[in-house]
Amino acid sequence: MRKNSIKNTRINQEVQKELGVLISQELKDPRVNPMTSVVACEVAPDLKTAKVYISVLGDAQSQKETMAGLKSAAPFLRGELARRINLRNTPELRFIGDQSIEYGVNMSKLIDDVTANLREQPEDEETGQAQEQEDMGAQLEEF
Repeated sequence: MRKNSIKNTRINQEVQKELGVLISQELKDPRVNPMTSVVACEVAPDLKTAKVYISVLGDAQSQKETMAGLKSAAPFLRGELARRINLRNTPELRFIGDQSIEYGVNMSKLIDDVTANLREQPEDEETGQAQEQEDMGAQLEEF
């Protein structure tokens, strides 16, 4: 089975969907943040391992505790996954923190700040353009 085959893609999607439901509804570990989502899942072609990309909305401490809680709950999640999905082998779960959603929110905020500043500033022909370039450069360096 090729890594990007249709079968592998369907397995990835099904594992991602089931893990999302299990983590949000079945897992009772208090360390796991309720705002935890499964961003992506990559099941190996031999169905032995799965990389599960997790996004946690919260501070660094909450993310760290959630990852520890998920790591300790991996055997439970694997067993429940085996009951819900009929696969030859149930993959061993490895949880990886994903910062892409947080990164996207920060970039969106920066873009909104730049556009708001552009609307507020009076536009001079020569000085307005130079000032805009300096403001955008300063905000991007800040990020």
